[in-house]
Amino acid sequence: MAETGASPLPPTPPAHTPLSRAEHFVWLTARVLEQRRFVYHFLNGDDGGADAVETALAAYRNDDEGYGHALEPDLRGPVSQPLHTAHALRVLDSIGRCGGQRVDRVCRYLTSVSTADGALPAIGPGQRGYPHAPFVPVVDDPPSELLATGPVVGLLHRNEVWHAWLFRATDFCWQAIDSLGKSHPYEVEAAVAFLDSAPDRPRAEAAADRLGRLVREHRLAALDPERLDAFPVASGYAPGEHHFPYDYAKTPGSLARAWFTDEEMARSLDFLADEQREDGGWPIRWRAWAPGTALECRPMVTIEALRTLRAHGRSIG
Repeated sequence: MAETGASPLPPTPPAHTPLSRAEHFVWLTARVLEQRRFVYHFLNGDDGGADAVETALAAYRNDDEGYGHALEPDLRGPVSQPLHTAHALRVLDSIGRCGGQRVDRVCRYLTSVSTADGALPAIGPGQRGYPHAPFVPVVDDPPSELLATGPVVGLLHRNEVWHAWLFRATDFCWQAIDSLGKSHPYEVEAAVAFLDSAPDRPRAEAAADRLGRLVREHRLAALDPERLDAFPVASGYAPGEHHFPYDYAKTPGSLARAWFTDEEMARSLDFLADEQREDGGWPIRWRAWAPGTALECRPMVTIEALRTLRAHGRSIG
């Protein structure tokens, strides 16, 4: 029998690699979807692992072929939303399943929720009445946003998905990126997600070059983690919600990699590796508005941190 007052949670076992520490954290805290993703990406789960990830993801799918049910933890409730569906496409892309009839049906959903200019809002009014993060406003007639549209269009182009919805959505992304004179980190990341896979490579490279100059001019990337006070946090972001070179250049092949020197990139990756906490997981940097959402987000952030480190050639164990 356990002693009175003993901790109900098992202690973190001694571990010598970031990966083994993260594995303990994932089994202790993660949703089934993130558990399946961790196995697929890091525990030799390729053989049958993609099926397990897709099965777990299907629990979030709705009859309209969109995704809901807090797949993106900052939006609670059952209703389909573009941000949930973008998350689902990222998961499918990461396991090599972003194509075929499944994605054709997703494109029909995207068509049905598009604005008049053919692009995506971040959140539709159906979210009203369900809990959601206070920094994601719900309005009756939401505008098109590069933040929501860019990553989706980029993923579909990268996987050579061709659907009528893509034509106008692609035009919207080009126009939105070309008109950026001032931006914020998440919008820039959405632009990079589009540019990294846009079919017109010369135009994408030219746009990325201009965007990189904007990022440096407006200090949207914290280039020295030891001097964070020199880099302002964007308006509306949480205190300390800085973005680093690895947030923009998630892989060495990203167009955003050219924005940073080798030294700047190395410093940011050192910082990312050192951010692993004693429990084995990585922290979230945005505002935690409810205990459950923070708990659900940390395994997601942990998986992405490990994938980023590995993509850049860092040893994770």
